[in-house]
Amino acid sequence: MRKSLYRLTLRQMQVFQAVCRSLSYSRAAEEMSLTQSAVSQQIRQLEELVGQGLFEYVGKKLYMTEAADSLLQASGDIFARLDSLDMSLSTLQGSLQGELRLAVVSSIQYLTPHLLAEFRQRFPQVSFRLEVTRRSQVIQRLQDNQDDIVLMGLVPEDRALEFFPFLNNAIIAVAAPSHPLANQLSLALAELETQCVLQREPGSGTRKACDDFFVQRRVHLQHTMQMGSGESMVQGAAAGLGIALVSEHSAAAFLRNGDLVRLDFTELPLYRSWCAVHARGKRMTPVAEAFLAYLREERAAIKRIASRFTLKN
Repeated sequence: MRKSLYRLTLRQMQVFQAVCRSLSYSRAAEEMSLTQSAVSQQIRQLEELVGQGLFEYVGKKLYMTEAADSLLQASGDIFARLDSLDMSLSTLQGSLQGELRLAVVSSIQYLTPHLLAEFRQRFPQVSFRLEVTRRSQVIQRLQDNQDDIVLMGLVPEDRALEFFPFLNNAIIAVAAPSHPLANQLSLALAELETQCVLQREPGSGTRKACDDFFVQRRVHLQHTMQMGSGESMVQGAAAGLGIALVSEHSAAAFLRNGDLVRLDFTELPLYRSWCAVHARGKRMTPVAEAFLAYLREERAAIKRIASRFTLKN
């Protein structure tokens, strides 16, 4: 290792990370409560220690160099280790402290805050940073090591990931009470071929699960309408746009208040599992380890929480 790298300071890396996030010296200065000249000075000192340029302007836009990419990854590792050390020391003192960085797909966004609330009752000094996004973005976040844990369904098989299922995800068909199929019993899936079906965007876990299911059952949808989120699917169905195939949890409130009805298809619900996922070999913080243990060991408590989002309650 270059001896000069030992002279790097945590403050320099914090400033560097701020510039990487915004790709702007002025916005980084505002974020760090510094002057722009102070930010520029910190970056110049850092470049002298690294021995290479970290940023370059092309036109009026700031870009990171390859050296900056490497330094950003290393700085993330360093701060993650410090966070883990802080949590470990807190645990030794008898209390679990620290932040859990969690990303979830949109189909489980309604349930996740209740899981976190239950977990926090056990560990009151834990805080959370929750990101709700699409499946494709969650997969990218896993690759970029942005989170401690990801909650999703249909875990990619071509990635080096560790995961375990912790809760069933029932995908059901819903529509407005005025829909022609609303009061019919024992519907065949083939009925969907003549109806307008609301679909998630390609890449969505729910979309992939439904597409695979229809291929297996040889059902060919003729009239579809693409929606950008589970919430828009539920709202679209309630507005009378068509039939939506959605997670039961995301539709539960609409089913309870009568804005939606559950259609009686004999081959539904389609059951899939939500899984807790992280990169294989990832160094887990004590808080992340505790949350994984909670998901593994408290199935009864999690099912009780999930029951609030179904019509069984």
